[in-house]
Amino acid sequence: MRVLIVDDNASMRNLLNVLLSSQGYEVVGMLEEGKGVMEAVRKLSPDIVCLDYQLPGRNGLEILREINSTYPQIDVLFITASEEADIKSKAADAGSAGFLQKPFGQKQVIDELQQVCATRQASRGSAPAPAAVKPPTDQATERPTPQKHTAVIVDDNGSIRLLLKGLVTELGLNVLAQVANGEEAIRAAQAHHPTVLFLDVDMPILSGLDALPRILEASPATAVVMVTGDTSRSIVERAAGLGARGYIVKPVRPAYIEKFLKQLFQI
Repeated sequence: MRVLIVDDNASMRNLLNVLLSSQGYEVVGMLEEGKGVMEAVRKLSPDIVCLDYQLPGRNGLEILREINSTYPQIDVLFITASEEADIKSKAADAGSAGFLQKPFGQKQVIDELQQVCATRQASRGSAPAPAAVKPPTDQATERPTPQKHTAVIVDDNGSIRLLLKGLVTELGLNVLAQVANGEEAIRAAQAHHPTVLFLDVDMPILSGLDALPRILEASPATAVVMVTGDTSRSIVERAAGLGARGYIVKPVRPAYIEKFLKQLFQI
């Protein structure tokens, strides 16, 4: 797994370099400021970027958003010493695949990267095996294929849409549409009537909470699941009061998605 390290602290860069290399990661570059990150990403093609928040030249949140917009296949592990109350939720909504709060221990780094890699592997899946040629069967006795549950994914962040699509497809759902704002979500619900609709809370044009009642009006049988980095009580209670069937916390983890969907579909 190829990793680019971006941190303005030399000791932190060296620590991450030694630690990641000892765990089998290939560190392809180390940067100390924000201005050259996108050029380095283009040239070095990392799989993961370990990205500090407070950088000279350009802050990490801006860079995170641009990486996710331009290279949604790249996972970003967001790192910060900031004590801003909502920095974790901001990073999650911007598309971070993992989060580390300084100061942290070596085990925390290893564990978080393992989570990022596990999510990456699960969301990308593996290439399907070639279909075997089936012998002719008596149509009268052949069992019909069970109909799949269907899904629509709504998030303004391309990397999160890609991640969710990969995860739910691996779990057997047929993704009918991916859209980027609440207005498009309403139209997708009207057009597809999916079994489940994954709905981001914080989006431009029309937020998830504002779109939620109109989605359920358009498709009453659809189970709407909120996807958010903000798990404050007010958000959760408002979503539940508007008819949401639950919520998924960003960064999204495969085990949680699987458990949630099994409970939702009672399987």
